[in-house]
Amino acid sequence: MKIKTLIAVGVGLAVVGSAAAYAQYSNIEQPGYEAVTSDGPYELREYAPMLVAEVTHTGERSRALSAGFRRLASYIFAQDRPGANTEKIAMTSPVMQDQTAKIAMTSPVIQDEAQDAGTWRTRFIMPSQYTVESLPETPQDIAISQVPARHMAAVRFRGYGRDADLVQAEAKLREWIDEQELEPTGPAEFAFYDAPMVPGPLRRNEVMIPIAMD
Repeated sequence: MKIKTLIAVGVGLAVVGSAAAYAQYSNIEQPGYEAVTSDGPYELREYAPMLVAEVTHTGERSRALSAGFRRLASYIFAQDRPGANTEKIAMTSPVMQDQTAKIAMTSPVIQDEAQDAGTWRTRFIMPSQYTVESLPETPQDIAISQVPARHMAAVRFRGYGRDADLVQAEAKLREWIDEQELEPTGPAEFAFYDAPMVPGPLRRNEVMIPIAMD
């Protein structure tokens, strides 16, 4: 009886902890946009310009995302930063990822392993009060860039954002873009909104594709 009680208490604490993490992470700053068109999980959005810190890693997508997240976190939390500025930067949402180059496969034997290998860019959106000039200095491998105003087609889905989920969501989004007679202008980008401890059913993930602006 005691074992069952301990298990129940442990499960309850895990659920409460996950819910607390979800509530905390869902309340942080996100980039503002205007929904031009909404159609179930699909949207055409108009984003204002945003400032981002970005880093690239080469390899399998999920590992590159993890490495990019850790590297950018070390910058915003002042754990690895040149100079004497120890000001911490608030975490925002989502974490953005896109592929800047693919790795050429050299053998059919490794085709499955290399399917999503390449150079991946991970981006943290900087809080809106910062400018390029007011941000703390970055290490050499981290860049600060200004993303211009743009239109993005987006599809939202739950889960852990695994490779297969992203591929499926991108395919559905491209079908929707064709149906709306929109013109894509670049590759897909992935957006992950929640902390790692948030359970899959509560997670918000998106695939977004830039669209020609009229």
